[in-house]
Amino acid sequence: MMEVKVVLLGTGTPNACPNASGPSTAVVVGERAYLVDFGPGVVRKAAQAYHRGIDALRPDLLTTAFCTHLHTDHTAGYADLIFTPWVLERNEPLKVFGPKGIRSMTEHILAAYAVDIDFRIHGFEKANELGYRVEAEEIAPGIVYQDDLVSVEAFPVSHGTLESYAYRFVAGDKVIVISGDTAPLDIMAEKAENCDLLLHEVEYTAGIAAREPKWQKYHREVHTLSTDLARVAEKAKPKKLVTYHRIYHMNIQDNRINLEAEMNRRSEAILREIRDAGYDGDVVNGQDLDVFYL
Repeated sequence: MMEVKVVLLGTGTPNACPNASGPSTAVVVGERAYLVDFGPGVVRKAAQAYHRGIDALRPDLLTTAFCTHLHTDHTAGYADLIFTPWVLERNEPLKVFGPKGIRSMTEHILAAYAVDIDFRIHGFEKANELGYRVEAEEIAPGIVYQDDLVSVEAFPVSHGTLESYAYRFVAGDKVIVISGDTAPLDIMAEKAENCDLLLHEVEYTAGIAAREPKWQKYHREVHTLSTDLARVAEKAKPKKLVTYHRIYHMNIQDNRINLEAEMNRRSEAILREIRDAGYDGDVVNGQDLDVFYL
């Protein structure tokens, strides 16, 4: 049986948190890695994980990725994922699966770096002519990818007007569900029922109360409060619930406070809110470079 693990490459949000890179997760099956989202810092985080012993995350081996939605915090590392592994001699195209618009985004990135591509292929370095190419596929709900190790299902979630997906990975007898950004949904509980790991975004419920009414309305419509996540998890009953993309509702740019201490305090408060809302299963806050062995 192949070893299955989940590596958190980035657990952050659109805010420039100094201790959390943009959202990106690696599902690693045996010696193969599958990325979900590619926020800022994705390849450097993969390199860190590789040097910590996750061989499948050697950057030139990154060849398959899935995008939940096209917000910048989930895609700002896309150019990095295309070009840095190529510079490190990846010699096959990157395969990317995502919502409508991912193909256009890909074409624009390649056009923006046309001078660099031309220099690397025809200049002194003589790079290979495959590793920068991208096979971008715009998906619909259902099974979007299969190989000899995994089956990947995309299912629609609710994140405002953006076409957005969560992903359900099946690797042997292991099931992993990754939410992306979403309001609380019954379909999440259905797809994650009895799964081995549910990685889900979350908001600090007490923190949202201090925001203006318009922002409270927005966040309730497009994200999942801790109290709502408790209800989703209680229905799904995953073996392990991991939070990421934690929105704390605090001023990240205030350098007069001990930011790390305050974020830790709010992270612990989120866990208490989940438990106080009635969920008594195994739940932890995911941090960058955490590894969960399944």
